[in-house]
Amino acid sequence: MKQGQEAWEEDYTRRGMLWGGFTHDLPDLPEESRVLELGCGNGKAITAMIHRGWRVAAIDFSSRAATLCRLEFPDLRHSPVVVADARWCPFGDAVFDAVFASHVTGHIPVLDRRLMANEAVRVLRVGGKIFFREFSTRDFRFGRGHTIEEGTFQRGTGIITHYFSEEEVLDLFSTLIPSSIATREWSMRVRGCDLVRSEIVAVFTR
Repeated sequence: MKQGQEAWEEDYTRRGMLWGGFTHDLPDLPEESRVLELGCGNGKAITAMIHRGWRVAAIDFSSRAATLCRLEFPDLRHSPVVVADARWCPFGDAVFDAVFASHVTGHIPVLDRRLMANEAVRVLRVGGKIFFREFSTRDFRFGRGHTIEEGTFQRGTGIITHYFSEEEVLDLFSTLIPSSIATREWSMRVRGCDLVRSEIVAVFTR
């Protein structure tokens, strides 16, 4: 079974635009804010960010995802979409007003999550914010699949998903000031059953 970057490349090649819809719950940031999205995928959130007047940069380690993003959203012609690994961001220190890490941190092993968090902090200016979002241990998919690490499971595609507690998230960004952290839950109907989706949403300030 393919894992990591190779699994994502195969998934995007086979299924194309994996993530549809649009992002509506973006924070209020001033126009011209310099914003970095980690793990942009096929670009679900980026167009909404650009329409806010932000100066957006985005990275994904899947070259296929980056290509789909550029092809699907012509507004990105003035915003770089870079094939890069979020564990080693190709940007200087303290250059962004905000960093978005939405459902990307949970797809890498524990030691790499720490590297990613450190890089997010490094590229963030003093006073800047990190916007974090990942599934929580209360999500109905927690425990499904092959156990890779504590709280981390691998399903059929080879892609891993880690499910977080609030304490884990606070520890991951312990060098920052937590502005807010909450667990959001909603119901999802699958095959006639109401199942709980659950994610942790947090904001940290440097």
